[in-house]
Amino acid sequence: MTKPSRNIHDLLAIMASLRTPITGCPWDLEQSFATIAPYTIEEAYEVIDAIERGDMADLKDELGDLLLQVVFHARLAEEEGQFDFGGVVEAITSKMIRRHPHVFGDTKDLSPDQVKSMWSQIKAAEKAEKDAARGSTGISTINEPNSVLANVPPHLPALIRAVKLQTKASAVGFDWNDARLVLDKVREETSEIVEAIDLGDPQLIEEEIGDLLFVVANLARHVKVDPEHALRQANHKFTRRFIYIEEKLKLSNKSISDATLDEMDALWNEIRVADKGIAS
Repeated sequence: MTKPSRNIHDLLAIMASLRTPITGCPWDLEQSFATIAPYTIEEAYEVIDAIERGDMADLKDELGDLLLQVVFHARLAEEEGQFDFGGVVEAITSKMIRRHPHVFGDTKDLSPDQVKSMWSQIKAAEKAEKDAARGSTGISTINEPNSVLANVPPHLPALIRAVKLQTKASAVGFDWNDARLVLDKVREETSEIVEAIDLGDPQLIEEEIGDLLFVVANLARHVKVDPEHALRQANHKFTRRFIYIEEKLKLSNKSISDATLDEMDALWNEIRVADKGIAS
């Protein structure tokens, strides 16, 4: 009988067993890179959630779930004769050694800023080498492979990708140097949404809301706030306050669906005031 183990080879063996035709798991056997990808993203976010909650026991479990995703993808690639888990480990160890010559090489006594600059230079050289190896058949994330923005993955969460695009553009001088100027742009985009709503054009409304979200992400970047984290915190706050409304209504023997908007709004303001530590 298979037993729990601290050895990565045992995890690889378990995955191989799950993917073995006839004797393996029917669900695991029907999976592909594409069907597993959403779980990979989900597990990464569950790792972040455990970190934000400070739950180390949960973090250990979630890191295990994320590791399983790596093992699963590597197994699929091995079955196709592309690469195996050992190849994944070799690739990342090679990259970390190459990108840290100040640790593993002769380059010494660098400041954090110098390390960051050198990392970017090495990464750019790696990209150029990959592009040359791929030749004209290489796949780019945008239409022009030589663009400053070409290596920003298109499938990142939208807020994260917005910040990465803005950071790339900022590196070549396409940026405001004052967060207040970005805030002016936020106001401008808000006004354009009002105009789009007045016109009643759904496509234009969507476009203007997208512009507003993009500028808000840029504002967050300028004031050194992670917009993805900020929005997660806002989601948590909304969830907690809404549950408060539900629980208070239950005490009055009323369901959320039976309450009026005024009743719910009053309870919302009640918890909002409590959150701010203001006596009601």
